[in-house]
Amino acid sequence: MAEEKQQLKLYYSIGEVADMLEVNASNIRYWEKEFSIIKPHKNRRGNRIFTTLDIENLRFIHHLVKEKGHTIDGARKLLKMKDNPDGGNYKTIKTLEKIRAALVELMVDY
Repeated sequence: MAEEKQQLKLYYSIGEVADMLEVNASNIRYWEKEFSIIKPHKNRRGNRIFTTLDIENLRFIHHLVKEKGHTIDGARKLLKMKDNPDGGNYKTIKTLEKIRAALVELMVDY
C-alpha cells in the first residue's frame, strides 16, 4: 500500500530517492554530477526534487554500478549506447518482478 501512495506523487525528495535505492543522498548527488541523464528540478528553497523518470534513470544507474559492478565510466558508456544489452535485461527483470508481486498478491487474496 505504501508503494501505491509513492506512485501517486509527482516529485520526490533526495532523501526519499536515497531510501528507495538504499544509498546515501551523497551518492545521488555524485551520480547527478557524473551522468547527464539525471536532471532533477529544484524547488524554491533550492532542494532537489526528482520525477519518476529521474528515479527510473537512477535505478538503472544503480543497477549498472552497484549490481553489475560497472565503473562510472563504463556505466556512462553503456547509457550512451543505443542498443544497450544491460538495459533490456534490467527492464525485463523489473517487469517480471512486478508480475511476480501481482501474482503473489492474487494468491494472498485468493
